[in-house]
Amino acid sequence: MRPEDLYRLEAELPVLDRPVLLHSLDGFMDAGSAGRLVRDHILETLDHEVIASFDLDELIDYRARRPMMTYDGDHWEDYEKPSLDLHVVHDTVGQPFLLLEGPEPDRAWERFIAAVVSLIEKLDVGLSVGFHGIPMGVPHTRPIGLTAHGTKSELLSWPKSPFGRVQVPGSASALLEYRLGELGHDAIGFAIHVPHYLAQSTYPAAAVAALETLINATGLAIPGETLREAAAETDTEIASQVEGSDEVEKVVRALEQQYDAFAGADERESLLAQEADMPSADELAAQFEQFLAEQDGDS
Repeated sequence: MRPEDLYRLEAELPVLDRPVLLHSLDGFMDAGSAGRLVRDHILETLDHEVIASFDLDELIDYRARRPMMTYDGDHWEDYEKPSLDLHVVHDTVGQPFLLLEGPEPDRAWERFIAAVVSLIEKLDVGLSVGFHGIPMGVPHTRPIGLTAHGTKSELLSWPKSPFGRVQVPGSASALLEYRLGELGHDAIGFAIHVPHYLAQSTYPAAAVAALETLINATGLAIPGETLREAAAETDTEIASQVEGSDEVEKVVRALEQQYDAFAGADERESLLAQEADMPSADELAAQFEQFLAEQDGDS
């Protein structure tokens, strides 16, 4: 099967001048829903058109991720058909860029990557950028950090990652970046650091950090006011929860001390400046249970 057989063109491919490709896929780690919030925000606020759709019957295990259907009385009324699409989007000054979004394939990763690479080469993409959130032992009261990586060191202008050489479960997005590097294409990715006790909630502040990082990396003009408003509202609710519990406040203060010690350390061989027991997510779970339940939806 040719790579092109895995997708269907929904419109004639536009002629673009070295566009940026943003990619964010559901199914892998996305703490705080940082990636989902950013891509939803882009599609809700900017003009866009689907130019290619992938054949999900070849890529998705529907039994593992069952699409929702609506039953009404005596009949099936609706089916939320999943889609994995490539959009051409125009930012607020008319600059076109590309966005690949949808569920991460369950299988045929190499065929999927080959198909994406074929589109990247046909569209003469200049830079591919992936983004998502990861849980970290950091407090919500400090600036949100990130881990940046790329196919060339000169593409990265952010602080050095606190991680050394590690092995982690792979993802289709990570494999895409890896294969693009092998082929000589420019690609970078960002993992936004989300407080581990907020990883399962919708945390707009992480999305704001991701969006601002994307803007700085690409020069795209993407509005972010609605995300910032949502972040301010959520931060106020979190602060209220912390102030209402001595136990939660104690643990957050401990995280702040660890963060500040690390930020001021001369040598940063680990995430901690000195040996200490880091509070676990379980220590916060009971106190944050009510807040997380309220934030569990998509709002």
